[in-house]
Amino acid sequence: MQLVVGRIGRAHGIKGEVTVEVRTDEPELRLGPGAVLATDPAAVGPLTIETGRVHSGRLILRFEGVRDRTGAEALRNTLLIAEVDPDEVPEDPEEFYDHQLADLDVVTVDGAEVGRIAEIAHLPGHDLLIVRTPEGAEVMIPFVAEIVPEIDLEKQRIVIDPPPGLLADTDEAAKDSGA
Repeated sequence: MQLVVGRIGRAHGIKGEVTVEVRTDEPELRLGPGAVLATDPAAVGPLTIETGRVHSGRLILRFEGVRDRTGAEALRNTLLIAEVDPDEVPEDPEEFYDHQLADLDVVTVDGAEVGRIAEIAHLPGHDLLIVRTPEGAEVMIPFVAEIVPEIDLEKQRIVIDPPPGLLADTDEAAKDSGA
């Protein structure tokens, strides 16, 4: 299974290094020297990581064969994709890979159906669960412990405890559709 583990940002310096927006909780495993990554767009890769370091809180990588700023800038916005065993799970039981959460049912603590996870958006502050309701609307649920107290992979569901107003758009859509 392929997982997006990063997105290449701008060139850093003149020797072919790039900044990387990390999209994995295990960068030391996925983005270490010697790692070979597929890319999107595919024509850019595969890319092999030659060196990596952290500078001012940002991951800086250099790929084999990229030696100057022009080559580095040509990689900008390329997604880095790692091949992962589908049965592999994170070491921390409180962490999940996106593919484990995709298509899980979402219900409230009182059992009301909210919808199904369509996507996980990775933002700087926290992740968002993008949930598609039965009516086809999208609801964004902050993926934080206070709002998502339970994830049950065996039952294929996530239980949420939404604060007032979080599902307001869904409630309005239900009223508009006559539900």
